[in-house]
Amino acid sequence: MSDPFDIATTPPGVPEVPDVSGSSGASGVPDWLQPLSDAIDRVRPALTVARPSTRDEVSGPGRPAGRAAAVLMLFGDDGAPPMAPANPASGHVELPATGRVGVPSGADLLLLRRAGTLRSHSGQVAFPGGATDPEDRDAVSTALREAVEETGLEADGVRVFATLDPIYIPPSGFDVTPVLGYWWRPSPVRAMDPGETETVVRVPLQELIDPTNRFRVQHPLGYVGAAFEVGGMLVWGFTAGVISAVLDAAGWTIPWPTDDVRDLDQTLDRLAPGS
Repeated sequence: MSDPFDIATTPPGVPEVPDVSGSSGASGVPDWLQPLSDAIDRVRPALTVARPSTRDEVSGPGRPAGRAAAVLMLFGDDGAPPMAPANPASGHVELPATGRVGVPSGADLLLLRRAGTLRSHSGQVAFPGGATDPEDRDAVSTALREAVEETGLEADGVRVFATLDPIYIPPSGFDVTPVLGYWWRPSPVRAMDPGETETVVRVPLQELIDPTNRFRVQHPLGYVGAAFEVGGMLVWGFTAGVISAVLDAAGWTIPWPTDDVRDLDQTLDRLAPGS
């Protein structure tokens, strides 16, 4: 069982992704995303996806250099104001367990599930993304190009507001840069290549925040990491680790049962399509 990060090949004829790297920064980010934008420096040190025995491979001196890759962590909303604000003057939802600024009920995160027929990472949930191509200018270009190829989204509707440091993934040998964006002009999305992607979904952010959907899973090799169950899917590994760190840093986390550790294989079997 490997980390849920798959590297897609680049199909011919993909249109060039427009350069939006200049839009980095908080400009244009809605108020509900501002806590995350302000907390990026707290996200970076929180990201550790290694098993304890391989932690030095991820961040220690002398770790092997990986092949460059990037993923797009894309936040959207339905444009509606937050529901039932605790403070009408601010127009924000308050999370009762934390008292911190929350998110609108229509806020979501773009994820996809890999095709079950793939030889590796089959059926796993991930951010759109993949390996860097020689023509890519930077991680932003890679993440947007891959997202266009995999989901059909219109890249000029995405405003990038942050990038995280590359994270080395020992099983695959990639240095993966998470690119964070706001979907200020959403466009239709779908699985562009059914041979690679089973489905593309906009997962409500409040479902990821809901403590009843959040737990940890134990890999057969002993690794224990963050996990979420949303929309009948298990989100785990690299993807869940990034989501968990982002929720915590932004102050969106509601206390959840960190001692709820489930067997990874059993959970995957229970949530497998058609089970």
